[in-house]
Amino acid sequence: MPTLPFPQDESHRHRLAAESFGGDAERYDRARPRYPDALVEAIVASSPGPEVLDVGIGTGISARPFRAAGGSVLGVDPDPRMAAYARRDGFDVEVAAFEAWDPAGRTFDAVVAGQTWHWIDPVTGAAKAAAVLRPGGRLAVFWNAFRPSPEVAGALADVHRRVLPDAPLNPWTAPALDGYATLYAKAADGVRRSGSFDEPEQWSFDWERPYTREEWLDQLRTGGDAARIPPARLAELLAATGEAVDALGGRFTMPFTSMVVTAVRGGTGG
Repeated sequence: MPTLPFPQDESHRHRLAAESFGGDAERYDRARPRYPDALVEAIVASSPGPEVLDVGIGTGISARPFRAAGGSVLGVDPDPRMAAYARRDGFDVEVAAFEAWDPAGRTFDAVVAGQTWHWIDPVTGAAKAAAVLRPGGRLAVFWNAFRPSPEVAGALADVHRRVLPDAPLNPWTAPALDGYATLYAKAADGVRRSGSFDEPEQWSFDWERPYTREEWLDQLRTGGDAARIPPARLAELLAATGEAVDALGGRFTMPFTSMVVTAVRGGTGG
């Protein structure tokens, strides 16, 4: 079950689900999807230097490939438990909501956010990013969208329908990219409205990852949607999903598309 964006007029206010992630930071770090090398390489190649600010660094999933590419990464995260996990991996992390964070005069070559920008007001966030970017610096916010095969999507949709019949949304009955389209548009609109960037671009990168039964159930537990399901119902969902994966042969490959909304500080901005 993917973590789908909240209605966009309220998404930046709904942080209760996000706050659940730190409850099991080790599982979150182990199970959450990574990002393709091509995405990181494109951001690094188009940024003026190596200093990166990772907004919502979490356990460091999005920060590690930038560090591996030679970047110097500072993280900001509102959850002290996630910050502590990333610090154990050698990252400098400051605990704060991005909108309230004090950069203390520091500036960066790139501001990135992996799977976190929907928790932030898109206009305020873009303006804050512009304020800490050097001229020519790049803002890049990105998300992973599941793209299951029809067979896998059908099996997961059937489980969701049986176990959670009253849920307002079955995340497997429509392409995840459709669900994220409004989110991408909102991020791009926030960049434009900040008045501090050149015209935003949208990049996409396709990749895939094989999952065993246990790996998929591990991932399922880390979604923001899972945090809002009563424990007994979640246990039922996990058991039924495990049976569905067993029927698929005990493993399957999940294709992903990583979508990026990105823009360069410039234009009329300061």
